[in-house]
Amino acid sequence: FQEADIRGITMPITKHSFLVTDAAEIPAAVAQAFHIAGSGRPGPVLVDITKDALQANTSFAWPETVELAGYRPVTKPHAKQVREAATLIVQSRRPVLYVGGGVIKAAAHRELLELAAVTGLPVVTTLMARGAFPDSHPQHLGMPGMHGTVAAVTALQKSDLIVALGARFDDRVTGQVESFAPGATVVHADIDPAEIGKVRHAEVPIVGDAREVISELVAAVKAEHAAGRTGDYEAWWQQIDLLRQTYPLGYTPAPDGELSPQYAIQRLGQIAGPEAIYAAGVGQHQMWAAQFISYEHPRTWLNSGGAGTMGYAVPAAMGAKVGRPDATVWAIDGDGCFQMTNQELATCTVNEIPIKVALINNGSLGMVRQWQTLFYNERYSETDLLSKQVPDFMKLAEAYGCEGIRVTREDEVDAAIEKAMSINDSSVVVEFVVHEDAMVWPMVPAGTSNDDIMAARDAAPVWDRGE
Repeated sequence: FQEADIRGITMPITKHSFLVTDAAEIPAAVAQAFHIAGSGRPGPVLVDITKDALQANTSFAWPETVELAGYRPVTKPHAKQVREAATLIVQSRRPVLYVGGGVIKAAAHRELLELAAVTGLPVVTTLMARGAFPDSHPQHLGMPGMHGTVAAVTALQKSDLIVALGARFDDRVTGQVESFAPGATVVHADIDPAEIGKVRHAEVPIVGDAREVISELVAAVKAEHAAGRTGDYEAWWQQIDLLRQTYPLGYTPAPDGELSPQYAIQRLGQIAGPEAIYAAGVGQHQMWAAQFISYEHPRTWLNSGGAGTMGYAVPAAMGAKVGRPDATVWAIDGDGCFQMTNQELATCTVNEIPIKVALINNGSLGMVRQWQTLFYNERYSETDLLSKQVPDFMKLAEAYGCEGIRVTREDEVDAAIEKAMSINDSSVVVEFVVHEDAMVWPMVPAGTSNDDIMAARDAAPVWDRGE
């Protein structure tokens, strides 16, 4: 009955897994699972307990210590490598701090602020690192990658030194790997040695916890300064500031009075504020939420940027609300994603978990439709969800015991968000019916170089003129 190799099935998406067949082994397996999940590089651990083990009687004995042979995550970096990194920082002319999600997992945001202050380097934060460094900080260039800012993408591409902290050089950041940052020396710090050099060779590899690495790097850079060795980045900042001024993040308003999704998400961030927690699904709405909400604090942005799991927003928001019951928690979802996990609103109602859902309804699988527009001659195969108005999301919200609010015009946006913010005794679904042709820009087309970034449709920066 229900026999399957669950350990084998979940192996690619878990850090470790246990199969428990003896009831006496349950406490040790659970203790070890929590230890593995929370130490080293954090990750999910599966504990599969057979039915006969669950039904058996045993004497409960929680282990006093957890000892796992062969599992000794390295957290303290090698001092020599940290000194080498500090030397490269002061010698470079076009350096960038490339910050990944590992900085948030290590709770190293304060140390990162100090490193930025001590070095004066520009900072880019990946999709998984939004909030690790304040968006309002003048040294922050924004998000790099396929839908990153022109300044962030170009700074990495034109740099002579990349200091990667808890980042994995995934293809959404590098674009075509062979042409990524061709003139850059790489310092790569990560708690997982398997990540270092996996995609891009690191001249200075540093294995260690991000907080410890950054703390020691701050001290090493200060030592360089004390010895009279400092970096000169004035010309570099002039180039970057020109890019920021020439290619600011923006969008084209929807025609004929239709609602722009970017406007709705931007106003949501401004009204709910930086203290709120935002969880996004996967697709266009995910990118707009990363772009147009200002993140000032870590762990205020929850996102499935690794596995890219559609339907993530609602259950992630539920978990955040249970963990932070006093916080305002918004799930930002698309009409495609929402239909994968909206049934969990029943759980919210039954268990009194009052989340708020911003449903960006463009009547299609938006990111797929964008690619069909740009690369497949506008052949909109199997992406249209709007033509028959199915489902009626307001009726769906009501059926699950939630408040439903529909917004179709720009002048309705603020009032709808404010009303949702005032409802705290049930979940709320705010449906923003938006323009179906809205696209996510900037964009680096898949498989191309970051040099080919498009600031908007048919609008590419001209590097030779410094524009």
